[in-house]
This record gives sequence, structure tokens and C-alpha cells, in this order.
Amino acid sequence: MADGHRNALIVGASRGLGLGLVETFLKRGWTVTATQRKPSPELARLSSDALRVETVDIDDDGAVAALRERIGDERFDLVFVVAGVATQAHDPIETVPRAVAAQVYLTNAVSPVRFAEAFRDTLAPGGTLAVMSSILGSVGLNEAGGWENYRASKAALNTYLRSFEARHRDEGLSILLLHPGWVRTEMGGEEADIDIATSVTGTADVIESRLGETGIAYLDYTGKTLDW
Repeated sequence: MADGHRNALIVGASRGLGLGLVETFLKRGWTVTATQRKPSPELARLSSDALRVETVDIDDDGAVAALRERIGDERFDLVFVVAGVATQAHDPIETVPRAVAAQVYLTNAVSPVRFAEAFRDTLAPGGTLAVMSSILGSVGLNEAGGWENYRASKAALNTYLRSFEARHRDEGLSILLLHPGWVRTEMGGEEADIDIATSVTGTADVIESRLGETGIAYLDYTGKTLDW
């Protein structure tokens, strides 16, 4: 990728890791378009001429199409889909209502890939498409169980993105599936290993170090390759 000003689209930035990533990239001199599902006071407090805020629900195809139309000819060095849910994540799958299980799957696995398909043409030459995955999506590393529905949704996301990369391989895309670590957020809880700043700093470092590298990689926030 050529040196110079960089432009990011961060999807799901109203709080937690998404919000932290917006702050991090702004501090590094990027221009950022950040999306929220509903108005976010935290995002609104980030006053910057380099920040644009859009509202979209990635589960709503019409809203995604409308955002794509608003984006127009703008191009991004990074499109990063962070949005995800962990509803009833600790419950065994047989106790989770079917509607809840289906919604987690749609939001965590199907919607990010549909968004990627809709926005892949907004990537600048040498740009990167990233999604927030999880080490819990690794089938090979699942020895402890737990978080059953969430694990399955992230494993499905990983599989969909591998198929997405194969389908578009002749376009030379750069695709990253990123595990942020076990982070002290609303989802991760107070007992988690690291804080948001550590996670987003490492994640941004990994992204910047790999801009323009074609193919697909499944990495954690330190750059370590994870077992599919």
C-alpha cells in the first residue's frame, strides 16, 4: 500500500472495542467513518473533523444498501466489521430459544459476510477487509466447551470468510479475522485478561502491519496465528 493518508470504515463502533478502535485510528491520523446501530453518546463525544458517524443495523439489508449508497465513491484502506452479539452465551444450546440462537447466528456470521459483499468494492487498492472473530470460533482449540452458541456463530463466520476469500481470490483481497483477546468489556466481564486499550492498540498494530497482504489470516491481537 502506498504511504499517505488512510481511511477506515469501522462497523459497530458505539461502545467497547469498536469505540476503542475508532479512538485509536483517529489518534494515528486516520480518517474514520464509524457506524452505530442507534445513537451512541460515547461516539458522539468523539469530536473530530476526521470522524464521520453513520447509523446502520447490519441485520437490515435495506439499511446496509442505503449506507452503501451514501458512501458513494469513497474508498477505504480498512473496512472492519466489529459488530456482534453474545445473547445467552453461557447457556447450553438446548436451553437457548431457537429464535435467540438463530439471531446470534445471523448477526455474528451471516450479516458480516453480507456486509463484506456489499462493501468489498469500497476497498482502496491494497486495502484490508477485517472482521472481529474470536478464539472461541476455533474448532481445533475448543477443548473446554462453553459459550456454545457464540462459539458456533464465530466458527461459522470463519468458515464463511474462507469461502468468501476463495470466491474472490482473483481479486487479490486482504482479509483478516481477528481475535481481540479476552477483554474487560460488557461482553468479556470484569475478570477478563486485558483492558480495551491493550486490545485495540494491538489489533490496530496488526492491521497496520499487514495492510496490502493478500489472502486470509486468522490472528489474535498480538499477531499470533490461530488454529482454525
